[in-house]
Amino acid sequence: KNGRRGSLNGRLSIKGKQGHIAYPHLAENPIHLLSPALTELCSIEWDQGNEDFPPTSFQVSNINSGTGATNVIPGTAEVVFNFRYSTEVTHEELKQRVHAILDKHALKYELNWELSGQPFRTASGQLLEAVQQAISDVTGYQTTLSTSGGTSDGRFIAPTGTQVIELGPLNATIHQIDECVATADLDTLSDIYERLLSYLLVD
Repeated sequence: KNGRRGSLNGRLSIKGKQGHIAYPHLAENPIHLLSPALTELCSIEWDQGNEDFPPTSFQVSNINSGTGATNVIPGTAEVVFNFRYSTEVTHEELKQRVHAILDKHALKYELNWELSGQPFRTASGQLLEAVQQAISDVTGYQTTLSTSGGTSDGRFIAPTGTQVIELGPLNATIHQIDECVATADLDTLSDIYERLLSYLLVD
């Protein structure tokens, strides 16, 4: 990885009016109020990405509402969502577009934002070339640069202006039950790191 997309989280609370499910005219169901706006948010093409980054994606990670009873219209609906965004859009632009949609649907809401990291990319340079050569020497593979995937600690290092390249074991089981890494991959990775250091520390 020679870069990562930005990550922007939103915690949205839609306000309705709790009531008995047999008397819907005396209540406001926040799930029903939310549904058209959420459908619109899920269907938008936020951007088309570029040669360095895939398109921005919007994903809902959690929805919660109701008391657990079958005969109560809830008073609120809570939604947690995330943008993984490219350099074609800023986090401020994403916020503005979301608020515009919620306002268009005349929702009563609270929305709290958390910026987890801004997008970054490391162009060709000494570090990238050394990493590619070390991987080729040890594995015989020619690397393909990518900025896809989740966030990483690189988001905290990149703003300092330094080069950031990420390499590690395969993540085929990431965030799954029984997430694991093959021990043989760790041996290979150790050899790559050793070769990489030999390139970087040569006078």
